[in-house]
Amino acid sequence: MEQLKELEQVQNVMLMMQSVDSTNNANADSSRFLANFILFMMQPCGELDMNQKCRLVSDYFPKISPAFLEEALCQLCDKGISGSTNHCNDDKSVGLSQTDCEDVAMVAFDSMHRANSTLEDFCRSYFMFHEMDANSAESIFKYLPLLSFTESYIYQLDTINERLVELPLGETSDFTFRKLFVLLESYGMLTDRLETLVSVSHFSGRCLLKPSCNNFRIRNELKCGEEYWALERKLCFALTRKEEIQVQDVMEAIHLKSFDYRVLNLLLYQLNGKEVNETHMEFLSVSEFLVEISDDLLDDVLENNFNILRMFVRIYGASSAPTWLAKSITEAEEKYNYVLSALDPQLSRKYQKRCEEATKEGGKVVGPPLGTWSIPPIIENEDLYRYEIAHIKLPETS
Repeated sequence: MEQLKELEQVQNVMLMMQSVDSTNNANADSSRFLANFILFMMQPCGELDMNQKCRLVSDYFPKISPAFLEEALCQLCDKGISGSTNHCNDDKSVGLSQTDCEDVAMVAFDSMHRANSTLEDFCRSYFMFHEMDANSAESIFKYLPLLSFTESYIYQLDTINERLVELPLGETSDFTFRKLFVLLESYGMLTDRLETLVSVSHFSGRCLLKPSCNNFRIRNELKCGEEYWALERKLCFALTRKEEIQVQDVMEAIHLKSFDYRVLNLLLYQLNGKEVNETHMEFLSVSEFLVEISDDLLDDVLENNFNILRMFVRIYGASSAPTWLAKSITEAEEKYNYVLSALDPQLSRKYQKRCEEATKEGGKVVGPPLGTWSIPPIIENEDLYRYEIAHIKLPETS
């Protein structure tokens, strides 16, 4: 939150600079530097007033050359002080200063909390493919730090993306555009730091993600995550603006959506020092597709989140959308059954048992063991639906 406030301050200064000098053709980096410098000048410093600060800058800056700055940067780096301009919270309570957390991927507690259910499901559903026992504390805690950090970091990025697609419909004020700019800035800064995540080089004494370790697939899956977030924004913005949507984009998005599970799965192969089992990866990919569709059949209209049913309603119409969705599910289930038959029989039984457990945990305690597909009521007019939800009168309490 502090970082968002800081970025909004920078954007406000940049807008003010444009109002003062509309002929300024400085690029984005130059404008950002000047805005940060102005904010720095506004910070209190002893008894110095604005006139004294400006006089000091005017007198001293002509004496500062690029060579001087390069020399200063080298000396500071030699002493272990980063010259990076990135910022992070100076949290004294956990013993972190700015120089401690420069260029370090950090996650918030809320992101860790949100990642918990995914990690639990991953352990119970995927450990069996690595001959690991999800009921064993030793198996879970052996690799938990890296798996938990990775999933939490991805959730943190996903949270920012969700805020990007939650556009306040009908608002076109300057504040709305400034807020959007701030969120886009945050998104850019955090996605740039995905490289920090994949640059982790050692864990339990074993090289993980250096180029020599054939980490291309892990990096590629993280790139798939960025592609999914971009598609989610593109599709959800198109929905709210009544623009055309391509079915190819929708199907690609639903296939990309489980990238975090694939990242965790590939990490386990690396951590265990084993080659990737392509048959298992293919089977899990089909399973992930079906799980994502099942999870998607929920009401994501209010939050303007990606939902395959919403997209099909826009593409095919309210009456035909369920038919097209059923067709996609049937094709995926046929492929699922085919790849399932290629698994080791014991592993196949264990995974099917896990699916039955997950079905019961989801509240489906009657009917077939794996549940049945149930398409919810179609929301044809999303604007009307949002209006009605916003104006529902809650019952008065005495």
